[in-house]
Amino acid sequence: MTNFPEPTEPAADRAEVFLRYLDFFRETLIERVASMPEPALNTSALPSGWTPLGLLKHLRYVELRWLEWGFEGREIANPWGDDGPNGTWLVTESDTRETLSDELRQQGEATRAVILRHDLDTKGAPGERWEGAEPPTLERVLFHLVQEYARHVGHIDIAAELAGGKRGE
Repeated sequence: MTNFPEPTEPAADRAEVFLRYLDFFRETLIERVASMPEPALNTSALPSGWTPLGLLKHLRYVELRWLEWGFEGREIANPWGDDGPNGTWLVTESDTRETLSDELRQQGEATRAVILRHDLDTKGAPGERWEGAEPPTLERVLFHLVQEYARHVGHIDIAAELAGGKRGE
């Protein structure tokens, strides 16, 4: 488990701070899902209908969409590969806790590479991701990713607790 990135821990620069938070949240999410019993992985504990496996897949695509497709403007065959029917997150028969956790970690490595390739003040490439708006800086994209992870880790904490898995703070 990655330790929470305490504000008092020295960091080389702002990029390292973002990387630490993203690594912490990503590993916390994977740990919570790993602690849950198998039947809870494809079952929603909430009326919104999302599932723990769907959340793993969603956050992998969130990182892909915001950084590779959006910020860098790379051609991605299916940046919305987590979109399922009726606004849910798509989980297929081949999606398992292990495969989705591995894919999220691999996406984390791709995210790290993007962050290390660019200065935080660099503006993103123009493209479809921004829906006609001026592309944001990498720092603004990373703030968005940190808040999205923090929100979703809170969600998985509740779902894991309800399923008898590991509890968050």
